[in-house]
Amino acid sequence: MIVRQAFFEGTVHSGKEDRFRAYVAEKLMPMWLAFPGVKEVRVLYNFERDDGAPSYPMVLSTMYESREALAAALQSPVRYESRELTKGLMEMFEGHIHHHVFDLALS
Repeated sequence: MIVRQAFFEGTVHSGKEDRFRAYVAEKLMPMWLAFPGVKEVRVLYNFERDDGAPSYPMVLSTMYESREALAAALQSPVRYESRELTKGLMEMFEGHIHHHVFDLALS
């Protein structure tokens, strides 16, 4: 299995936390679930971290059967639509997003 994670590094604007989460749930999650080949979509919201650790208020984690399935999803029209819609989320967020792709070791 292949896992792609988007780390939202930074901070949600003060007082916009509930709106940020609602935007994800109502607007973005349906699009992420529509990515072709996606097996799992998880959104993780941080509530605690080690002293001095970077701030990741949200991590998006998606899972695919293979690198080919991930590549197809990243080229799909819904992915580009979701990127456009993410601009609204970024109005409530100060920071940047970086992505990591992992090979999930199944035991």
